[in-house]
Amino acid sequence: MASIVESAWTYLITHFNDFQLACLGSFFLHESIFFLSGLPFILMERAGWLSKYKIQTKNNTPAAQEKCITRLLLYHFCVNLPVMILSYPIFRFMGMRSTLPLPSWKVISTQILFYFILEDFVFYWGHRILHTKWLYKHVHSVHHEYATPFGLTSEYAHPAEILFLGFATIVGPAITGPHLITLWLWMMLRVLETVEAHCGYHFPWSLSNFLPLYGGADFHDYHHRLLYTKSGNYSSTFVYMD
Repeated sequence: MASIVESAWTYLITHFNDFQLACLGSFFLHESIFFLSGLPFILMERAGWLSKYKIQTKNNTPAAQEKCITRLLLYHFCVNLPVMILSYPIFRFMGMRSTLPLPSWKVISTQILFYFILEDFVFYWGHRILHTKWLYKHVHSVHHEYATPFGLTSEYAHPAEILFLGFATIVGPAITGPHLITLWLWMMLRVLETVEAHCGYHFPWSLSNFLPLYGGADFHDYHHRLLYTKSGNYSSTFVYMD
């Protein structure tokens, strides 16, 4: 397995430079993982599949779903991509590399665990700040337009919020200067986690049934259902901060 990964990585670094991989490659990977994991929940909601596992009985209209997708594409190309490009020098300065040898799985897993814990802590306090009256009204209320969330609503937010809470996701990698493959794996896991938290379904196989302190969809769906002053459940991944 390690040799396959190393061979694939060798191909990437041979055919693309660091900037292309770190910026354009990261953007393409993010879009692929995000939409491939999020779109099925729209199809499930429209078709009524697995409805017994749906947390709320209310469904979003096709128009509301399409509005979400349109806005997401706009924000991703006009906010996310420029941020990736502008932050590249910072990551390079902090030691990010894409060269061989690849880091060990022990190093990768330790760094990603650190990122999850740090991101959850920073996100919790940033999210609480966004629930103050003025910031909620002018910024965070955009994300709460969907009281019945579905996977793709996880990144539906005001551009200012994208930048503000996005800091929680990148602060860990920014201070540790990881290998690019570690950064990609972290991004993939973080995207899958936030899509699952907003998916609107609680399955028997949901991670929250097996991982202690993990929030999941049921935990975060509660946050979207209640008034902004009483919602709680501000954490992104774990439950202990709440």
